[in-house]
Amino acid sequence: MTPDPTAAPQSATERLAARAAGLLLGFAADRLLGDPRRRHPVAGFGAAASALERRMWADSRARGAAYAAVLVGGAALAGRAAARGSGRGPLAHAAVTAAATWVVLGGRSLEREALAVHAHLVRGDLPAARQRLTHLVGRDTTGLDEGGIARAVVESVAENTSDAVVAPLVWGAFAGVPGLLGHRAANTLDAMVGHRNPRYERFGWASARLDDALNLPGSRLSGLLAAAAAGAPARTRRALATWRADAAAHPSPNAGVVEAAFAGALGVRLGGTNRYGTRTEHRAVLGTGREARAADIPRAVALARRVDAGAALLAAGAALAGARAGARARVTARARAPRSPGGPRRTRRRRAG
Repeated sequence: MTPDPTAAPQSATERLAARAAGLLLGFAADRLLGDPRRRHPVAGFGAAASALERRMWADSRARGAAYAAVLVGGAALAGRAAARGSGRGPLAHAAVTAAATWVVLGGRSLEREALAVHAHLVRGDLPAARQRLTHLVGRDTTGLDEGGIARAVVESVAENTSDAVVAPLVWGAFAGVPGLLGHRAANTLDAMVGHRNPRYERFGWASARLDDALNLPGSRLSGLLAAAAAGAPARTRRALATWRADAAAHPSPNAGVVEAAFAGALGVRLGGTNRYGTRTEHRAVLGTGREARAADIPRAVALARRVDAGAALLAAGAALAGARAGARARVTARARAPRSPGGPRRTRRRRAG
């Protein structure tokens, strides 16, 4: 979109108000449409990241840090260019923010995959449920029974609600389009190279740590929203208590928080033994409730929807609060500005030379 050179410069207040509108519109697009079916920009980013990995890979943290900096920094700069190139009007800025928000969010697609696994479980088709579960998790699903499948789905819904919806909305609220695209780039790199295996133990270290850092505020907000949206005061208290008691024992500083909060809110027990190829992880148990079962998948999806909606409203509210604060600051500055006795204050220009 070509900027209109005759348009008045967009104020910070207008940009923030347009950002709030764009976040809500993009969230609504994700809820209605889900991910683009073809030519998804994230798939294009993944292809570019794979091509760059083939050129840059080395068993080195420094090389991996450079790789992450190029790709995440490049995504953020692309977001900045898109926001600036959208024109000076608030409607154009809102449209670009909405498009970026729709592209980076994954709430509707997460819900579809979780409910698809649930449908197979309801029909008693465990092989189909195990196969569909591979779309959500990286663990070995071949030996999972109904309870193991249900636990994996609930854990994935909890973690990805934070990573794929709440965290990007947080960064969108405070950093706009660059924040949205930069966060999604870091999250995608973590999924691609942030694995603890011989190839990526060192090269993927920076990508994994960056993703952890960027998801820190989103996971805490997700935990709070899951507790608030639990449906009853007793469930809210249980969610917060499970967070305090169990989250720190999880190997992820972010997934532990939101999975513990979901476990407490739903009254189930998460965590335990997971297998990843030849590697077995014995994770701490989260919660003191019963084991997860198939019927808990729709409950987890419903809780995730409430968390997502709360995050969208809070993100838009934070952007609007920034707009109002900026407007008040300008009014205060104008009121305090000294005026000459004969009329409006004039700006004095320094002579050149």
